Amino acid sequence: MHLRGRLVHRITRGDVGKRVSVRIRLPDQGFTDIVGVVESWTDGVLTLRRRDDSAVEVAESDIAASRVVPPVPPRRHDGRPPQAP
Repeated sequence: MHLRGRLVHRITRGDVGKRVSVRIRLPDQGFTDIVGVVESWTDGVLTLRRRDDSAVEVAESDIAASRVVPPVPPRRHDGRPPQAP
């Protein structure tokens, strides 16, 4: 797999409480992405709360790229995303 562009790690400890996307390095030299709210960042480990309410711990040293992303749009009562007027 050939990656184009530069991987940039943009989040900081000041982003606790924000929704972020992180790309982490896997042991097999691949990558995976995790999106969640940063609940904590202690001793080089981030805890991310995913949309399904599961928590994932990520070692800061495993992060290849990261950025703050917009909050999840609210759902309508029928479970569908809101429609544009």
